[in-house]
Amino acid sequence: MLIRSQDKDFLPPPASEITPRAVWQQRRQLLRLAAIAGGASLAPWASQAAERPGKLAALPGARSSLPGATTPEPLTPYADVTGYNNFYEFGTDKADPARQAHRLKTRPWSVQVDGLVGKPRSFAIEDLLKLAGMEERIYRLRCVEGWSMVIPWVGYPLAELLKQVQPLGSAKYVEFVSQADPSTMPELRAGVLDWPYTEGLRLDEAMHPLTLLAFGLYGEVLPNQNGAPLRLVVPWKYGFKSAKSLVRIRLVEQMPRTSWNLAAPREYGFYSNVNPEVAHPRWSQANERRLGEPGGLFAKRRPTQPFNGYAAQVAQLYTGMDLHRFY
Repeated sequence: MLIRSQDKDFLPPPASEITPRAVWQQRRQLLRLAAIAGGASLAPWASQAAERPGKLAALPGARSSLPGATTPEPLTPYADVTGYNNFYEFGTDKADPARQAHRLKTRPWSVQVDGLVGKPRSFAIEDLLKLAGMEERIYRLRCVEGWSMVIPWVGYPLAELLKQVQPLGSAKYVEFVSQADPSTMPELRAGVLDWPYTEGLRLDEAMHPLTLLAFGLYGEVLPNQNGAPLRLVVPWKYGFKSAKSLVRIRLVEQMPRTSWNLAAPREYGFYSNVNPEVAHPRWSQANERRLGEPGGLFAKRRPTQPFNGYAAQVAQLYTGMDLHRFY
């Protein structure tokens, strides 16, 4: 379980800094709507989602044969994947990114890869798209808030990019920095987080073959609200670890400070592995709701799996670690 401070002088961060008011107000509204609809499918955001595949440029990829890179579970409907998002640069309401992210300009775009590397380099998005063969991988994505999706991503292992810059022996972690452009991202002025959005992985986590540099989903390029033009996907960690709209990747020796860990360290640890035995301070992580399933908010919840169901592939990365302490 999480260790709670016994210091009488300790002041926990205000709730408004952890869960913005618009988030819990929207949840209450969804509950009312679902009750009125008699438990119909969760659809308040669906009408604002991007159109079904066919609108965006095709980005085909061969189906991956890597163990763990596919699942027989039904795919989450495209409308839910593209219409129910956490992307706070465009708003704290789950429907805000689909409404606002058209402002994001994804060309020209480049990603700086530097730090403790032998060959630092800036990669244009056109070069990144040709760097390695694209694959389709069907990954579960589990949000810390208790909902999950099954998404057919298109991309290639992040390791393919990191190998190009030749990590030095002193590099132990990888820091990821997202775009922060006030002219296209209206919520940067709101101060919900300390921008730019920053995330991090241990180097061995970043080099793991399941860690994906994603450029598309459902056979098309990423919609803006899903992190265009490229994002990270780490399927065994909570969704906020998979940083969107990347502009810099930096290899470092010390554990990087990450956005949610800085905002609320008692709630968001650095590792953020999906662990049903470690509760969030304000709710359980023992079960989850799969978006797009019949019943909406009243659909039967399913047990959360350790490492989001990828334990066979990644548990060895944490041998000997206390996963209640390193949450």
